[in-house]
Amino acid sequence: MSDILKVAALQLDIASGDKTRNISEASRLIESLPEGYDIAVLPEMFTTGFICDPSQSALLAESVDGVTMTAMRSLSARHKIAICGSFIARDGDAVYNRAFFVEPSGDTYFYDKHHLFSFSGEDIAYRRGASHMPVFRFRGWNIAMAVCFDLRFPAWLRNHDGAYDLLIIMANWPDSRAYPWKQLLIARAIENQSYVIGCNRSGTDIYGEYAGISIIIDAKGKILGEKPGEPVISADLYKESLDSFRTKFPVLPEADRFTFTIE
Repeated sequence: MSDILKVAALQLDIASGDKTRNISEASRLIESLPEGYDIAVLPEMFTTGFICDPSQSALLAESVDGVTMTAMRSLSARHKIAICGSFIARDGDAVYNRAFFVEPSGDTYFYDKHHLFSFSGEDIAYRRGASHMPVFRFRGWNIAMAVCFDLRFPAWLRNHDGAYDLLIIMANWPDSRAYPWKQLLIARAIENQSYVIGCNRSGTDIYGEYAGISIIIDAKGKILGEKPGEPVISADLYKESLDSFRTKFPVLPEADRFTFTIE
């Protein structure tokens, strides 16, 4: 178990549809991190950019043993760092916006984005994830992950009984909606008494401009890391400090109880 978790959010400037270039750039940023980092987070659909044309997404979709996950597993093992991001995944005849968390051991966790962004047609190009986000354990920390538009739905991210210590959100969130992005991330951290990493891309695409507005937040809503325009932001997360805060200010035991019907 590690009391301190060293994390980095990589604000990748994504070249639309160019997997080779994007994987190379992601690898370069991960390899540039000093030794000792525990987790590197990449943006939503980091190998392709946010693609919502059904024919293009079908063409770019790959299996969990495709080029993206093969490269990430190799990087994770070589540099002894967990890597998190999302990619366009094919599963049978369906295409998903699939998040992943791969450990240096090769153990991998997946989550298919549930709240698809119909405003841009994501619901036409992809199948909605049919399972709630998983909570998994890494180096003594309980971790959950979600993708972009999921952030706007607090019930989906509710931290029942403090199930997770760290929530990771990967996104393609344009500058035109930068204010709600930041406020929603802070709110999710406070209401769930959890660390939150919001990793966003930089660059431009057909949907707008992205300044790399990633942030890392503690359970009180304090911003620990934020560098718009920089390729990497980082912070140290402290488990003992989080546990102490939850004990002294026990909000989560009073949270409303509910169950999901996932359609």
